[in-house]
Amino acid sequence: MEGDRLEPVVTIKNIERELICPACKELFTHPLILPCQHSICHKCVKEILYLTFEDSFNDAASETSNHSSPRSRMNSPSLDRIDRVNRSGWKRNSLTPRTTTFPCPGCRHDVDLGERGISGLFRNVTLETIVERYRQAARAATAIMCDLCKPPAQESTKSCMDCSASYCNECFKIHHPWGTLKAQHEYVGPTTNFRPKILMCPEHEMEKVNMYCEICRRPVCHLCKLGGMHANHRVTTMSSAYKTLKEKLSQDIHYLISKESHVKNQITELGLLVKEAECNGERAKEEASNNFDKLFHVLEERKITALRAIETSKNLRMDKLHSQIEEYQGLLENNGLVGYAQEVLKETDPSCFVQTAKQLHDRIQKATESLKSFRPAAQASFEDFVLDIEKQQEALENMCFHSNGNDIPEISEERSKMYNKALICWDHPQKTGSADTYILEYRKLNKEEANTAWQEIEVCSKSEIISDLDTNSTYAFRVRGYKGSICSPWSRELILHTPPAPVFSFLLDDKCGYNSERLLLNARRNVVESRAGFPLLLEAERIQQGCYTALDYIIGDTGIVKGKHFWAFHVEPYSYLVKVGVASDAKIQEWFHNSRELSSPRYEQDSGHDSGSEDIFAESLQPFTLITIGMKKMFIPKASSASAAPKDCVNRVLPMPSNIGICLDCDKGNIGFYDADRMKCLYERPVECSGKMYPAFALMGSSGIHLEETIAAKYLQYQDEDI
Repeated sequence: MEGDRLEPVVTIKNIERELICPACKELFTHPLILPCQHSICHKCVKEILYLTFEDSFNDAASETSNHSSPRSRMNSPSLDRIDRVNRSGWKRNSLTPRTTTFPCPGCRHDVDLGERGISGLFRNVTLETIVERYRQAARAATAIMCDLCKPPAQESTKSCMDCSASYCNECFKIHHPWGTLKAQHEYVGPTTNFRPKILMCPEHEMEKVNMYCEICRRPVCHLCKLGGMHANHRVTTMSSAYKTLKEKLSQDIHYLISKESHVKNQITELGLLVKEAECNGERAKEEASNNFDKLFHVLEERKITALRAIETSKNLRMDKLHSQIEEYQGLLENNGLVGYAQEVLKETDPSCFVQTAKQLHDRIQKATESLKSFRPAAQASFEDFVLDIEKQQEALENMCFHSNGNDIPEISEERSKMYNKALICWDHPQKTGSADTYILEYRKLNKEEANTAWQEIEVCSKSEIISDLDTNSTYAFRVRGYKGSICSPWSRELILHTPPAPVFSFLLDDKCGYNSERLLLNARRNVVESRAGFPLLLEAERIQQGCYTALDYIIGDTGIVKGKHFWAFHVEPYSYLVKVGVASDAKIQEWFHNSRELSSPRYEQDSGHDSGSEDIFAESLQPFTLITIGMKKMFIPKASSASAAPKDCVNRVLPMPSNIGICLDCDKGNIGFYDADRMKCLYERPVECSGKMYPAFALMGSSGIHLEETIAAKYLQYQDEDI
């Protein structure tokens, strides 16, 4: 029995951190539930709200609510001023501010308390009861004495919630006799908390809550449902909400208890990681200290060598200059050479004078020449001994923890691409080995926001597909490798531009207008070729007459009715003549039912042959809205009243892009032709979008078109296959 009584006490003590107020860091006292579902002491709410709305305490309020007890930080405002915060219907001239925004110390977000302020908050009765049980467990050794006994008071055995008093057995029998109304009072075990365990509606203070609003997720009374703010909300009975929430909570608790061994294993693993991190941290500190000691040693050696060289040069220069000074001092009167020459002039014997004067004359001449061209024996400047440490200083400032054998990954521009999704591929150029994991980061380059936050993805391979990117936007990508806890520097950023509209997926139609004798369509219907084979030889007579065989048309198998769409394709470099664009279903039916056998390039609108006889009005004869591509060139149509001038193009002939894109806006009646690699518009014009519009292609001679494949999870598995 004793063991059974101790077990719940231990359980209660283990949840102590859940019973601490985030504001005062003490056990909850009369806790209230904020709109963010965090609880806080009633007194703490008033104190924090008072400090928050005092102009002179604006900066201190955040620190007070987040880090320490408001009771220890504040200067004990008067109860009269604090009580104003608790009142509803604040007036314009009152000291209490009109706003009811409250900084929650639990989640550190501002929550709106509504017009009623603190009066609109619910008591957290359940938490209050648990705190009381915890206090009782903590005071197990201190008994609660009877309030009615004459001294000496006896230990109480029960407390009456209606009388708000504690009684021993004898006093309880005396004051609660059988057969009286007091005998029906509610009594509990010995306690000091006599607050009634009844939730009253904050909006209607005389009504008990008996319903649960499923929209607001809070208890309400029947008046709130009849005409209050919850009139149109979905509510349920309190018993139903109690049963549902209790079942959910019980299931969650049962799940956590069933995973207790798993949690213990994870705790053990985390403990090992803590020890390992501590050891590795100390080892890393030691290695860093040794590396810096090596740098200090190298710098000290270089310092000694540099100072020794400067000192040697200084001494040599000083010797030369001192010798020159002594030499010039000898030129002064009665000193050195001049004084000696004066003594020689006193010699009267000619033979002795001539013997001495010859050598002396040579020395005097040299001294005279040195006076005429004075030059110091050594320079005083030490410009040659100034150290250039700019590069070394920059290297030291940029010194960071670099990977051991984990070189910088490099994003491949050839393999990376942007279409319906972004495919980013990278490798290690030095081939020294790959990392264990990679962190790929990307962000949208926005001119309005200079520092857009990076979004990161952890990748175990050397490629990743990123979806959910905004259309007509520019993104930057970078990657770094991790080997254990050591990471490489970031790679060079790759800039890619998303298509101007969502990607439109379709295949080539092998039924409507498809000429199987002249066109070759692969099994996947995404590549078509036009080959000059046997049918062309049969029409050799027509070729001799100066006419070509007709263009062979093929369209997409899916049409567009509305919206803005983009698709891309690749024209083979060997292609002689290809036309690309869109066509309406009406013109397709008209053209394929009344097709012409021959088409002269002189009269075909913008065939690419500059014959000089292309008429602008002949565009009305063209069944489709197309531009011409051929012989590695792209031909822009002439400007007319029906077609706008080409963008970014002075000449009508442009180099053929490796990938070409088409953007059709049915809502605005506009079509644009793009360099799909750079997502740059080369030419755009209005188009009549009547009925359903289809992607259209026309080929003549030896030509080929390859539709761009959408990027999918299995894209890498077949992107290099022969099709």
